Amino acid sequence: MNAAVTFDGLAKGDVVAEREHTLTRDSLVRYAGASGDFNPIHYRDDFAQSVGLPGVLAHGMLTMGVAGSLATDWLGTAGHVVDFQSRFTRPVPVDATAGAVLTVSATVGVLDEEARTARLDLKVTFDGATVLGKSQMVVAFA
Repeated sequence: MNAAVTFDGLAKGDVVAEREHTLTRDSLVRYAGASGDFNPIHYRDDFAQSVGLPGVLAHGMLTMGVAGSLATDWLGTAGHVVDFQSRFTRPVPVDATAGAVLTVSATVGVLDEEARTARLDLKVTFDGATVLGKSQMVVAFA
């Protein structure tokens, strides 16, 4: 949690957080159990390949959750989430050995002085390609 975050300290274009996050096959198993999404494309290479995929893919909502957690970790107790949305634009193949390294960043896109809200534009890339489109979180400050 970041108690130093304040609305008044933000400016449009500020990159407020960034990190790398590695998804592993174990991550996918844990997420499947938590979400109830046991589609075999998320854990069986043979099945994924039989439907034309390169191999096991990360759950889209897991990828979105990685992006959201970057923003909420940065926000801490300074505010709360008002809205969070994203489009899934590319799959994330998760190699059995190396996993999949996601690069995630949060940039201030819009500030609303009256409402004391900030729209954070979240960018998630894998292997040099953006995997979420129009991924945005609106946060409100006290």
